[in-house]
Amino acid sequence: MSINGKAYIAGAYEHPIRKATDKSLAQLHAEVAKGALEDAGLTKDDVDGYFCAGDVPGLGALSMADYMGLSLRHMDTTETGGSSYLVHVSHAAQAIAAGKCSVALITLAGRPKAEGMATGTAPRDYGASCPDVPFELPYLPTVVNMYAMCGMRHMYEFGTTSEQLAWIKVAASHHAQHNPDAILRDVVTVEDVVNSPIIADPLHRLDCCVISDGGGALVVVSPEIARSLKRPLVKLRGAGEAPKMQMGGDIDLTFTAAAWSGPRAFEEAGVTPNDIKYVSIYDSFTITVLLQLEDLGFCEKGQGGKLVADGNLISGTGKLPFNTDGGGLCNNHPGNRGGMTKVIEAVRQLRGEAHPAVQVENCDIALAHGTGGNIGLRHGGATLIMERE
Repeated sequence: MSINGKAYIAGAYEHPIRKATDKSLAQLHAEVAKGALEDAGLTKDDVDGYFCAGDVPGLGALSMADYMGLSLRHMDTTETGGSSYLVHVSHAAQAIAAGKCSVALITLAGRPKAEGMATGTAPRDYGASCPDVPFELPYLPTVVNMYAMCGMRHMYEFGTTSEQLAWIKVAASHHAQHNPDAILRDVVTVEDVVNSPIIADPLHRLDCCVISDGGGALVVVSPEIARSLKRPLVKLRGAGEAPKMQMGGDIDLTFTAAAWSGPRAFEEAGVTPNDIKYVSIYDSFTITVLLQLEDLGFCEKGQGGKLVADGNLISGTGKLPFNTDGGGLCNNHPGNRGGMTKVIEAVRQLRGEAHPAVQVENCDIALAHGTGGNIGLRHGGATLIMERE
């Protein structure tokens, strides 16, 4: 079912907290839900659809619906890691088009900072029931090692350099300096990045995202409700989702699931990469951004290093402004932030509500993309294209 023009994003809210030692996970979900509903001009009594992923405590949607006092006609607890929330926007639009709900609430929250989680440098055990874990866990793979492996392969195949990757962090820092809530607000240089300590060759400390608490929420509504609200209209144009698996060991580490989800979103939206004014790209590491930009069609495979270099991602001067909130590299990373905060900042850009220093001129079409899982192993990709109506 096409979602083009079938639903609108009416509310968006990002929690300003970065360390939530005095708040529970359920509290964070409720607070971002309240913020997004107030942004839309709606209340919890208007919500009849609720979407969440594995970060919700207890029985997922059931527990949170009870906690927040929601009366629902439709629920969706799809879990695809950091791409979950873009998938949820697409699924919410499909549910609205099918008449299953008319006001869909999507929430994300995380407390990795407060809980002292080493999310990138500790082996991640998905449980013995995950079929590949017994074969992989003895080698103690960590997230940063697996992403570094992809970076090293891309360098070998295409001549990509650490300096080119560093430009991605530089661009994020140029944007983060204008975000009072960002964890890293100092503008860095290419030299700062490549001279920071190696965490997993070729990734340096400043090639890695921050770790924080926080969360965010979105409200997706029917066209009729959207036009009754006093908010700028952000229309959903296209969406795509895809997994990339181990494929029996036939693995090419130089591309991601965006190679499949991106074309599907562009086809549904009826636009091309040349039409996109702003991109929100999941940025767990600098290599994550480079691979996704290539796979989404913003340059040919292997040319990502040239695309991101020399300030091309910096708003106001670059060719392709990205992550104007500072992204995961500088702003925040509350657990599986991937898609949620990407959509929120894209909505700000389309509404003209981003910080004036990073607001993209004439921003009428934006793309958000999230990756969930591990690009060195198995992961999901989800792409969303939105338009200011």
